[in-house]
Amino acid sequence: MARLSVLLALCCLLPAIAVAARPARNPLTVTGKVYCDTCRAGFETPASTYIAGAKVKVECKDRTSMKLLYSQEATTDSTGTYKLFVSEDHQDQLCDAMLLSSPQLNCQKPAAGRDRARVILTRYNGIVSDTRYANNMGFEMDQPLAGCTQVLQQYQDFDV
Repeated sequence: MARLSVLLALCCLLPAIAVAARPARNPLTVTGKVYCDTCRAGFETPASTYIAGAKVKVECKDRTSMKLLYSQEATTDSTGTYKLFVSEDHQDQLCDAMLLSSPQLNCQKPAAGRDRARVILTRYNGIVSDTRYANNMGFEMDQPLAGCTQVLQQYQDFDV
């Protein structure tokens, strides 16, 4: 009788342990865009362009020691979009997408405040989707384009 109980327990526990030990079937997808701030406005404008071939990286660090625990790189496609697939859970870690490089010679300086984006890489936070959208990140153009004055005028405040 004792052997039957042990055998029954093993038949129930082993599949549960095997399922818990295998990695997630659906990896989390981190996606975002990289743009060139053609007007040097500090944010995206209608004149901004997206950069194909830009390099980005996602890094996760321990909250207390800030030790690097995870890093993965990606390159943007023809629309300036990058995608990374992350199969591990980074529940208690601080994860950021960050700019590495731009192939556009006149737009290689990371824009201040737009050079990184925080991403949540865990399934234990109530987000149902497997896709994590990082805020768009940008590089600044060396010199603003000629039509930028008109573009930036639409953002001015007018007193009524």
